[in-house]
Amino acid sequence: MKPFSYKISVIGAGAVGATLAQRLFEYGLADVVLVDILKDLARGKALDLMDAASITRTEKSIIGTDDYEDISGSDIVVITAGFPRKPGMSREDLISKNALIVKDVAAKISQSAPKAIVIVVTNPLDVMTYLALKTTGFDKTKVMGMAGVLDGSRFITLIAEELKIRRSLVKTFVMGSHGDTMVPVISKTTVEGKPLSSVLSAEKIEGIVRRTCDRGAEIVSLLGTGSAYYSPSASALRMIRAIMDDCGEIVTASAYLEGEYGLSDICMGVPCRLDSRGVVEVVEFELSEQEKAAFSKSAKVVEGSIELLRARHLIHQQTVKDGAG
Repeated sequence: MKPFSYKISVIGAGAVGATLAQRLFEYGLADVVLVDILKDLARGKALDLMDAASITRTEKSIIGTDDYEDISGSDIVVITAGFPRKPGMSREDLISKNALIVKDVAAKISQSAPKAIVIVVTNPLDVMTYLALKTTGFDKTKVMGMAGVLDGSRFITLIAEELKIRRSLVKTFVMGSHGDTMVPVISKTTVEGKPLSSVLSAEKIEGIVRRTCDRGAEIVSLLGTGSAYYSPSASALRMIRAIMDDCGEIVTASAYLEGEYGLSDICMGVPCRLDSRGVVEVVEFELSEQEKAAFSKSAKVVEGSIELLRARHLIHQQTVKDGAG
């Protein structure tokens, strides 16, 4: 871990952003800035968390604001701001509404925190990560999206429940787009070091994959309003810890590809090596033919979303910088 106090800004004081801010602050990981267009909401949540500081025994600071100048000097900025998909809202409508938000936020980050690493949580995740990268003009190492950690955790949970074992015994990677076309990498999934296919039938695995893809919608239907926030915030925290620990941990993140896995000029969920510089390597696994086909199908969904943004003139095309500079 770096020998100085991290400053982390969270854009969006809704359920995901506020819960992430709480985790960062109460674990004593960083001084936190919580930003929201509703400044009183961000200030109120920050004051509430500060009042718990003597109980949770943290000496870090947290402020709530609507002023992007307050994020100046941030080491990491997490974008959670955006609309959740509501009943009757088309995928295209969600993309357009959240693209306007992410584009505005990314432009302000580039002005106020030009040296920050950016983690995008706003959905549709992969295309919003692409938009943030293009809008900031940051190095490709500096902008990534959170989804694969969350999807992987859901997959692990369901496998462990099926086998009635500890979750820590299951290892996996989930690649591709965050959504129905996500790709749990069965060939790289193990249970106590054994291939998943040796302990579960193909039919059981297929059912668990489907439940993993549907997990977010299941939670939405049970909550009635809103969507998951405990697990997305924990997943963003996992990525932040990997960056702070500076040890080259491999996690799945939505990263900009330039030929890896046969794709270019797209952000997709892939295994990435993270350290204090950001995404320092996209790790290329050998996939089965079935997994390659599923990954390609997933990429087409993201490419379609990118084309939609281009058609609506929402992408400010910039040359993506290479390297961790």
